[in-house]
Parts: sequence; C-alpha cells; structure tokens
Amino acid sequence: MDPATRVRALVEPVLEAEGLDLVDALFAGGSLQIFVDRPGGIDLEAISAVSTTVSALLDEHDPVPGRYTLEVSSPGLERPLRRPEHFRRFVGTTVAVKTNPGTGGERRTQGVLEAADDDGIVIGGRRLVYGEIERAHTVFEWGAAPKPGSRPAGKKAAS
Repeated sequence: MDPATRVRALVEPVLEAEGLDLVDALFAGGSLQIFVDRPGGIDLEAISAVSTTVSALLDEHDPVPGRYTLEVSSPGLERPLRRPEHFRRFVGTTVAVKTNPGTGGERRTQGVLEAADDDGIVIGGRRLVYGEIERAHTVFEWGAAPKPGSRPAGKKAAS
C-alpha cells in the first residue's frame, strides 16, 4: 500500500467523526498534502485543527517513511472528485472528466453533471462508471466581467 493510501485509511475515520470530508491525500516529492472540506466550506481555524490532529496521528502511527512536509488545505475552487459521495454532492454543477485510456468516446468531457449514483455518473448524456474515470474535478465558472464604465447592479449614479 502506498503512503497516501495508508494516510487516507488512518485519517479519514477521525476526520469524518469531526464532520469533515477527506477530499484527498497525496504524497510526492517529500510533501504529504491533505485536502479537507465540510458542508458550507472550511475556514482557517478548522484547517489548523485538522493539521494538529493529523500531525499527531502521523507521529503515532508513522504511515509515511522518511522525512516529509505536511500540508493541510481546502480543495480549492476546482476541487477533485474521487468518490461517489463527492460526485453526488456536485450534481447540477459543471465538471471536467478525463477517462481512462481505452474507454469509448472522447477522453475529456466537460459539462453539467446530470446524475451520480453508487456505480457512476452521467455527463452530457454519457454514462460513465467510476472505473472508467481517470480523474474529475469541479469547474469554477467566472461571471461575466462588467463592461468598462458601467456601474455594479443596484448602484445609482451620483447626482
């Protein structure tokens, strides 16, 4: 089992008991990255508490060999989607999906996530089972930029 998988197995139950979602754990180049979230979003205080909790667990169980740096953060605006519950949470939003080599159809698809269940998802009318998905993430959609010289909605010109 690779270090990130061992870390996931160790910290996920503890974080879930605290009402937090372990979005992902990655280990590369001497850095262990833990991404956490919760309904309504995560703040700096919660990230700090997670960092303390995870650090203590890692010290006690030593699932990662050698020296490394622990980084705990939110998943960001375009968060990865890894598990069925992640996909279900974002039904109705825009996502980008890359399929595994050999999967029929286009390898890269972006569109509204129409459905998600325990077996797979539907995006752009296309059904994909989770085993066909190499990676997926939400897509942050920027609003239209205001036209130069225009006022924000609800603002009146000074008289």
